[in-house]
Amino acid sequence: MTKAIRLILGSGGARGLAHIGAIREIEKRGYEIKSVIGCSVGAIVGGYYCAGKLDRFEEWVCSLSEWDVVRFMDFSLFSKNGIMKGDLLTDTMRELVGEQRIEDLPISFAAVATNLNDHKEVWLTRGDLFDAIRASMAIPGLMTPKEIDGKTLVDGGLLNPLPGAPTYLDGTQFTIAVSLAGRDVDQPFGPNPPEPNESPIDRYRKSIDEFLGSIQDKLGLEPKKQKEVKEELGVSGVMLEAFDAMQQTIARYRLAAYPPDVLIEIPNNVCRTLEVYKARQLIHAGEHWAREAFEHHAHLAEN
Repeated sequence: MTKAIRLILGSGGARGLAHIGAIREIEKRGYEIKSVIGCSVGAIVGGYYCAGKLDRFEEWVCSLSEWDVVRFMDFSLFSKNGIMKGDLLTDTMRELVGEQRIEDLPISFAAVATNLNDHKEVWLTRGDLFDAIRASMAIPGLMTPKEIDGKTLVDGGLLNPLPGAPTYLDGTQFTIAVSLAGRDVDQPFGPNPPEPNESPIDRYRKSIDEFLGSIQDKLGLEPKKQKEVKEELGVSGVMLEAFDAMQQTIARYRLAAYPPDVLIEIPNNVCRTLEVYKARQLIHAGEHWAREAFEHHAHLAEN
């Protein structure tokens, strides 16, 4: 017998691509997803899923390299409320979805955003699908806010990174949540993950390393041991890491208040916020940690 469920997809940057793998595993187990509540990247993946475009989104995101991620970051020196306009990224993503309204989707969907006017969370359940997604993913300070119905909306993770609440009525009695704030583990991608996409930068770097290595071999020189270099985050990096830390803390409190029937946790150390080019590995991780969660909650899933 197919069990109807409500699916909650949390925020957490590129880690959210693991939502795709988690959804694939949920479907393999015979669950029927009747509604999706998504925040930030959870709203992106959830929106594409409810629109029936997840396959297309997966194909696109798996084609991205590290260079593509840099290319989509259209920084602006003149914007007063965000250092990144996000036009190139959002226009490309809208083309994948097409013009669709939330109330017309075959699967019930809600995107969670934060209203800067009154400091309250907003659940977007009507209107243009991609406008809702764009509002939900607007990281404060990094991406410009989205104006909808006179409200200045930013990333829902600011107040509610894992938006589960008992008042959301959709006719389901079983809730599965995917949190992107899991504890660090030694193998965050799970066993045998696929290789990430290689960018032109990586290829040039590899060619140079191989060339220098061949010269050292011919001269009989031992390769120098490379010193560990501590990566400098920069302003945007510090902003993203701070926002991520805040979301993780809030998510843990939310889980304590509204525990789902099955919780799928993606390790925090699976990637950094903008490492979208690791999509194949992240999808693999989502499938792996979903399987782990279902095995842990086997007694509930059978009831």
